[in-house]
Amino acid sequence: FPVTIAPDRTRTAQNSVKFTGTDNPRHLRAIAALLKRPISRQELDSVAGAANSPELVAELRRRGLPIECERITFIDRDGLKCRPGVYHFTQACRRAFWDWKKQGGAQ
Repeated sequence: FPVTIAPDRTRTAQNSVKFTGTDNPRHLRAIAALLKRPISRQELDSVAGAANSPELVAELRRRGLPIECERITFIDRDGLKCRPGVYHFTQACRRAFWDWKKQGGAQ
C-alpha cells in the first residue's frame, strides 16, 4: 500500500509545554504506547482500552502534551482511498512527560 504522510495543520505544537500530569490508567497506557512509536487511532483505542481515542488524545493535549496527528493516505480493504490519523509524540511531548516523571509523577 502506498502511504503518504502529511502533517495535520489543525494541530500545532506549543513551544513551551508544562504537562500537568495524570493518574488515569487509560492516559498512562496511551502515553506508554506513544513513547514507543507512532500509533493509529484504531490501535490506540485497543492499547489504551478506550472507545474514543481522539477524545483521549484531546484530554492529554489539554493537560499539556502537544500530541501531533499526521494524516496518511491509505487504501482500505475495499480498495477505497482514506485518510486515517496516526498520533505521535513530539520532542516537546517527550520532554514534558519526562520532566513531570522526574518530579515524582505517576509513581
